[in-house]
Amino acid sequence: MKALLHLPLALATLTLSTLGMARAPLELVDNLDLERYQGRWYEIALLPNRFQKRCVSDTSALYVLRDDGRVQVTNRCRQEDGRWREAEGIARKADPEGPNAALEVRFAPKWLSWLPFVWGDYRVIALDEDYQYAMVGSDNRKYLWILAREPGLDQRVFDRLRSQAEDQGFDTEKLVMSEHSDAP
Repeated sequence: MKALLHLPLALATLTLSTLGMARAPLELVDNLDLERYQGRWYEIALLPNRFQKRCVSDTSALYVLRDDGRVQVTNRCRQEDGRWREAEGIARKADPEGPNAALEVRFAPKWLSWLPFVWGDYRVIALDEDYQYAMVGSDNRKYLWILAREPGLDQRVFDRLRSQAEDQGFDTEKLVMSEHSDAP
């Protein structure tokens, strides 16, 4: 019985200590030029996620800048049976006054766009000055993608990106390399 009296205090202490351990915000790239960012990006590696579980190879994303400043997103991958799977979405700045590198992406139907939970974090945390490779993650560190303009990436560059992701709190031990049938 005496232990039960201390339970609320223990829970309050645990809650406060957990709040104090909140992760620092992601360090984003200084400037993202959406015009240069548009085009095809090949997935080089990712942290596994539920919405890509049917993808076995050839995963890529095509970004097309729209007249309204948003980005049309088409994600594509090959499934185990050889068929292509596509998902159409839209990306927008997370905060109109915030950095260009903090985006949100939605794959749900447009009529659901008023619901905040249909918009996922898309934070550009690394970007080559020539826009040849990029790394994108989410604030909660559950999602991470390493992308490149070609289906392969130099190992030194990959290792540097992996280290940077680890420094930002991502569990890089869980990174999975993506396969491409047209990889060099």
